[in-house]
Amino acid sequence: MLACVMVPAGLYLGETAAEKILLAGSILMLMAVEIINTAIERVVDRISFDRHELSKEAKDMGSAAVTIAIVLVVMTWALILCL
Repeated sequence: MLACVMVPAGLYLGETAAEKILLAGSILMLMAVEIINTAIERVVDRISFDRHELSKEAKDMGSAAVTIAIVLVVMTWALILCL
């Protein structure tokens, strides 16, 4: 839901084409990473609900990827809008 606001805001707030692409694109990239994370979690759950170390690691790595993408979004928006 937040992306429905932030993508248009990024296109509006960016002064140059590069800034617009970075602001809106970082949000779209975050959504793509979240979709991949959800796919990993569903595949792991589909295979088995049993606790297994490799299943836990796969889910943790997907969550770490989402966290890194969120940090990238925050850094991109902060650096472009605050500098």
